[in-house]
Amino acid sequence: MEALTGWWDNFFWGSVVVAEVFVVAMILTVLFGLTGAAAKLSRNRLAQAIANGYTIVFRGTPEILVLLLFYFGSAIILTAIAQIFDPEIKYVDIPPFWAGSIAIALIVGSYATETFRGAFLGVEPGQIEAARALGLSNFKTFIYVRIPAMWRLALPPFGNHMLSLIKDTALISIIGLEETLFVAEQAIATTGKPFTMFIVVGAIYLGFSTIITLSVVVLEKYANQHLEIAR
Repeated sequence: MEALTGWWDNFFWGSVVVAEVFVVAMILTVLFGLTGAAAKLSRNRLAQAIANGYTIVFRGTPEILVLLLFYFGSAIILTAIAQIFDPEIKYVDIPPFWAGSIAIALIVGSYATETFRGAFLGVEPGQIEAARALGLSNFKTFIYVRIPAMWRLALPPFGNHMLSLIKDTALISIIGLEETLFVAEQAIATTGKPFTMFIVVGAIYLGFSTIITLSVVVLEKYANQHLEIAR
């Protein structure tokens, strides 16, 4: 434990960064997933083709490669755009925090797309018909009927997506974000104790994963409470 002296604060703030990335990426994952699912279920062939291409590309490409391509590719595109307005600009890039959060959300969002699509298809048609019989518009039916019913079905697999999301945050260290794995690599270079530092990182991620797992259990119980009452 002596090797950790002076590094506890760094690991704490690294954990805060991990939590921040997770929250931002989770929100974006839900948005990407719902958008992708809506596109796949729409009657618009172009929207279906784009959504299918999105899931095929991001589910079939290594996650670390997606992260690197997004980080460096976005820098090239932003620099080219900026130079159109000001040729003297040499380099423009997205901060590692946002590049990493968006890249991870795109990856996990491709899996969430299929989860949400299956959940929407699992909603009982009778609920939709009842909503229309009550005079609800398509938008209100979607918000007040389909989303709540879909979410109950999608929650268990989405819990797995959240676990993947929290573990994928470790990848962002390769583009310079100072999260826990980045801190561990700095500590190793100073102390020469890789096993100790990686154990600490593992414990931190295990703690996050435990919190997510327990949260999903609570949410599932809340979402299914009407079924227990019916019994």
